[in-house]
Formats: sequence, structure tokens, C-alpha cells
Amino acid sequence: MNNAPLTSREVEVLWWLAQGCTYARVAERLGMSVHTVTTHIKNIYRKLDVHCAAAAVRRGIELQVLDQGEQHAAIS
Repeated sequence: MNNAPLTSREVEVLWWLAQGCTYARVAERLGMSVHTVTTHIKNIYRKLDVHCAAAAVRRGIELQVLDQGEQHAAIS
């Protein structure tokens, strides 16, 4: 695993992925383009050394980056 921690924005993106949102929905929720979401996802995968969203979410929970009971972004 890459030692670089996830940024707060990357954690938000990962949290929304964990909620089952599509890239388009994440972009809408966070007020960014789908391209920017994709860039964040690539960085998350690299930092967590994973190759898919499910593995990223699992690793995020294992590393306590994501807390299953905690909400990292306001639901609109």
C-alpha cells in the first residue's frame, strides 16, 4: 500500500461509492465533474493498492478511513 493518506475529498468520494453511488451521482453530490471524480478514484485505488470500488471500500473500512456508521458527507 502507498503510504500517502487519502485526502478529505478522496474520503468523501470513497464514502459515496460505499453508499452505492455512480460516478455521476458522486459528482452531482460533491459539485464536481465526473472527470474529477474519476481522477479521485484513480488516486484512491493507487493509494489503497486496489483495482475496484468494492476492494477500495473494504480496504477503507479495514484501515478505518471509512467507518461504517459514520457519514463523511452531508446527504442532500
